[in-house]
Amino acid sequence: MSYLEATNQLYKEAALTPDVGLCCTVTPIWALPGLEVPKIMQEMNYGCGSTVNSKDLVNDPTVLYVGVGGGMELLQFSYFSRKEGGVIGVDVVDEMLEASKKNFKEAEELNPWFKSDFVRLVKGDALNLPIEDESVDVAAQNCLFNIFKIEDLKKALEEMYRVLKPNGRLVLSDPISNDPMPESLKNDDHLRALCLSGALPLKDYIDLITSVGFGTIEIRAKRPYRLLDPKHYDTDKPIFIESVEVCAIKDPMPEDGPCVFTGKTAIYYGDEELFDDKKGHTLLNNQPLSVCDKTAGALKNLGRSDIYISESTYFYDGGGCC
Repeated sequence: MSYLEATNQLYKEAALTPDVGLCCTVTPIWALPGLEVPKIMQEMNYGCGSTVNSKDLVNDPTVLYVGVGGGMELLQFSYFSRKEGGVIGVDVVDEMLEASKKNFKEAEELNPWFKSDFVRLVKGDALNLPIEDESVDVAAQNCLFNIFKIEDLKKALEEMYRVLKPNGRLVLSDPISNDPMPESLKNDDHLRALCLSGALPLKDYIDLITSVGFGTIEIRAKRPYRLLDPKHYDTDKPIFIESVEVCAIKDPMPEDGPCVFTGKTAIYYGDEELFDDKKGHTLLNNQPLSVCDKTAGALKNLGRSDIYISESTYFYDGGGCC
């Protein structure tokens, strides 16, 4: 049995019998006026974070969500895209699609605004999406892509890039780990399916996303997720795993490489009203400005004593300068 077959079997069982402890999201469930999430959807929330962000969902977008789970994030996306087929849910597991469909009926009873036909459920593979080129505004996945081995992960990212419109957004939530992952754990298909042993270092994860063409990357959140300890896992040292939430924007790739925002801030505190580096970056006196890592590095390399560059917070919320 391949690792993908092992994954499909695990989630078939999780569709038939909800497994509350399978994944534990570290992001609170959205509380929005008039939105009530059925309990069964919460029990089948097999993600490690959230991919729903209101700033991505303006102007009545068409949203693609890969790996439907119990349908919770599909329902949340529908809150912002209330049109027939406005949200497309793709999954390779028949039982998960059926469970989601059933859960939407309960969601209709709890939410008068919601109609099941707001969501179009489609059987399909993340490595070969049954979706037209440049047809969606927002694409998302939660705790799925970390399961893929590198070649398959790159293919899944290429597929998301293909279906997004220009300037469209790919929103991802996955486990990452900067601690070395032993080969024995990487090759354990069950642990990979459990979203544990496929965790990549953040830099490698971002490099893969940008390698398929995404020109702007936003690290929106990074939170503790799991610990693999020597007592219970085949590892000599504890392996700390975090959950990361990322938005990758299908912008043109800058000549000097992608703009990656990790929560760095620049502050000018000199004697003038502002500092202009003559490269498109203006810093008002003692006013913090979010900057991408590339710009942060360039400003730091100026060697000025009146410009402060903060460390990455990994909680970037927009409004930055690249």
